Amino acid sequence: MARFNFQGEPPTEEKEDVCSLTLAQNVIAGRWKIIILWYLSRRTRRFNELQRLLPGISKGILTRQLRELEEDGMVHREVYKQVPPKVEYSLTQQGKSFIPVLNTMGEWGKKYMEIKQNE
Repeated sequence: MARFNFQGEPPTEEKEDVCSLTLAQNVIAGRWKIIILWYLSRRTRRFNELQRLLPGISKGILTRQLRELEEDGMVHREVYKQVPPKVEYSLTQQGKSFIPVLNTMGEWGKKYMEIKQNE
């Protein structure tokens, strides 16, 4: 996020809003990230459980999406030293702060679906 534009002037409030929106979009960009966050908002999940909940996702894509969410501070990965290895995923405080956004998106989706069905 640039603090100044090319002319060295402070950014306008509108540009700051776009910049912060772009940052948020980068964190949740990815076909599966919002759904992963939604499932993790309900409770801690193991990798195979997430994969079962997301039909059509490959192991590699799920791994990548979880790693990116972890790097962005949205998801915590807990590895238990046991045989067989056990790994659980949960939301961090930052991830939990996104739950109201998920709920708002869900409500918007319901209203949108109703409008589309009535057209």
